[in-house]
Amino acid sequence: MKINKRFITIALFVGWVGLAFSVNAHAGVETYQIDKDHSFANWRIRHVVAYVSGSFYDVKGNIVIDPENLSATRVNASINLFSLSTGNTQRDVHLLSGDFFDALKFKEMHFASTGVKSASKDSGILLGQLTLRGVTRPVELPFKVLGFGADPWGGYRAGFMANTTLKRSDFDIAWGLELPNGGPVGDEVQVELLIEGVKLGPDGNPVQVK
Repeated sequence: MKINKRFITIALFVGWVGLAFSVNAHAGVETYQIDKDHSFANWRIRHVVAYVSGSFYDVKGNIVIDPENLSATRVNASINLFSLSTGNTQRDVHLLSGDFFDALKFKEMHFASTGVKSASKDSGILLGQLTLRGVTRPVELPFKVLGFGADPWGGYRAGFMANTTLKRSDFDIAWGLELPNGGPVGDEVQVELLIEGVKLGPDGNPVQVK
């Protein structure tokens, strides 16, 4: 059987292009805008002998990421303190008062990343500065990339999850801690971030996947 070398050459070229496209489909830095309708900052803190939990529902900002190189990840985000909800209005009002967040004076908390360490294929530790109640402290956010994919509305999204533990006293939120046994509310706050981002194009608008 006579072998058509031209056909083989074309086939190999097409195959190479297809492989290169699949490998580089995510290559390079991408920007995702946090979708506040599908992103949550959840937390829980000790109360006497149990836990109280709550969420902030207004998370906004941008995530800049290279899916093939997570060490290049950068995050700039803020949380509207008035989006707090614990399921109890009286408790929410108290938490927003000067005893805790002092939200009338400090309406947002803000996080700006400074680097990444221990990055692997789909996880890492994000280093950054958290500003809360006018106090800025370094924090570490172990994070995991949950995935990338097209959404039902023609856009493209990414999912992330991060967890950390903060001490409220580090941010001058010390109500009750002077009482015996640290008072009814603990110092350590366990935080879980569930973040969904919408991919932006060079023009700053959401990309459309065709």
